Amino acid sequence: MSGVIHPFYEERRADMEASMRQRLDLAETMLRERAGLTDIDGVRREVMDEFEVVLTQMPYVGGASSRMSDFFMRFLGFIAIGRVLRRHGVPVAVIGEIERETLKAQLLTVPEAERLAAGEQFMSPENQAMLRAQAAVSQREAFPEDFVYDFVEPGPDDGFEFGIDYKACGFCKFAERHGDKDVLPNLCGLDFVAYATRGIHLERTQTLAGGASHCNFRFSKTAPD
Repeated sequence: MSGVIHPFYEERRADMEASMRQRLDLAETMLRERAGLTDIDGVRREVMDEFEVVLTQMPYVGGASSRMSDFFMRFLGFIAIGRVLRRHGVPVAVIGEIERETLKAQLLTVPEAERLAAGEQFMSPENQAMLRAQAAVSQREAFPEDFVYDFVEPGPDDGFEFGIDYKACGFCKFAERHGDKDVLPNLCGLDFVAYATRGIHLERTQTLAGGASHCNFRFSKTAPD
């Protein structure tokens, strides 16, 4: 393996690797039944080896001062899974299903009260203020491989509480640079799962990965059952 891991990610490497191992545990039945794989231990080793490669490729976008660092750390591991499953001939659509269901299962291991509290915090006025500030910072494009986005205020007839328009996507840049465009759309599908488990309704009708000019995220609280 060539390349080095940025110190920011190296410091958090153990936690990221533990999360990857948990995902592989949760995905085991799906890997057998849907992907048709039999040597699961071998696949685990391949994925963890590939994840080490991904860690060396993971771009630094400001570390703890940028909310997007967490996005890279939480989601780029699925690129490693996608790469390995593609090598085994698993269709992209099946990979997407496995990744979405694995992420949902992983997130649901967190107690409901904790997940919903995180959702409330995300929707809070304080967090919206932070998002406005970070959106303005993103426009400076201090890190070329980072996301660039606008905070969107709702109009009088809109049904969402606030939105984010991503004008440049760090995942798209990563996929273009490292040859992962075939599995890139699977990352986009993870967003709905990630927000839903926190009691947040995400509406999005277009993505940069799908050829649009921007990704139009619109957020509102999920109505209680």
